[in-house]
Amino acid sequence: MISVNQRASAIIQQMISEQEALSLRVNRLKNGTTVLDAGIEAPGSLEAGRLFSCACLGGLGQVTFIQQSFDGGTPDRQSGFQLPAVEVHISHPHIACMASQYAGWAIRLNRYSAIGSGPARALYANEEIYGKLDYVDRSETAVLMLESRSLPDEDVAAFVAQKCGVRPEQLFLAVAPTASLVGSIQVAARSAETGMHKLAELGFDVRCITAAAGICPMAPVAADDLRAIGRTNDAILYGGTVFYTAAAEDEELADLILKVPSESSKDYGTPFYDLFKRYKGDFYQIDRMLFSPAQVIINNTRSGRSFRAGRLNPSLLLSSLIEG
Repeated sequence: MISVNQRASAIIQQMISEQEALSLRVNRLKNGTTVLDAGIEAPGSLEAGRLFSCACLGGLGQVTFIQQSFDGGTPDRQSGFQLPAVEVHISHPHIACMASQYAGWAIRLNRYSAIGSGPARALYANEEIYGKLDYVDRSETAVLMLESRSLPDEDVAAFVAQKCGVRPEQLFLAVAPTASLVGSIQVAARSAETGMHKLAELGFDVRCITAAAGICPMAPVAADDLRAIGRTNDAILYGGTVFYTAAAEDEELADLILKVPSESSKDYGTPFYDLFKRYKGDFYQIDRMLFSPAQVIINNTRSGRSFRAGRLNPSLLLSSLIEG
């Protein structure tokens, strides 16, 4: 059995042992839970963001940094531009992306609020998506990533440990706000996951996807979390490219592919921050079909055919990430 928590815990142990070099801060709560601060009081680093992303994938993905090139976007920007980007290569994508990486656990306890992602979700397994994955993890150790502006306390740790069926001293909580270096990296590493979730929303059996790869620009760190949410979403929606191998029928993929990229949404073409304001801060009013990479390619390993849809949007990307 593949245990995403056991695989991720080995990465977390590396982060703990190298905390000074990675610009992390590690705290041990009184109940024994280990908290890794990756962007609240500690600054974090590029390598911390890479390892954070690898752990979030349950140790089933490789994460690297590259330079992504774009054309000028508009006639007066002929020279084009480059952005640092995050590239992922993923094995067992339905487990790595959907059972582990997907940010599907909203944690609210007392005054604490965070979005939980990572392997511990597979121990709790209380989300609808697990009914489509045929996967359950078994581990005495749990690793959860929290997207939050504050560090969790013992009550939060005890709550998560109880839901995951582990002792508090066997729980590891890694925390990074959206407006942080690690936050920008770990969201960019979700390009393939975002497309997988869109496919699942469209009714496709994501267990048919045998490999996944993605490239997404790393959004510059914003001054606040709301602006950061705008930039990191725009990076995927207008700059992300994903590639999947799947064992499926050509007819199914041909019908599906045009519905997957972000441009299939009625809300496409507006910077995410502006959309958020348009809907008066109600995230759930935004068309859920928007949340997908800009460009999607699916290679059918049964027939050898490939299906492609979507496009990059350099002009909007440049406006959001660099000039906004």
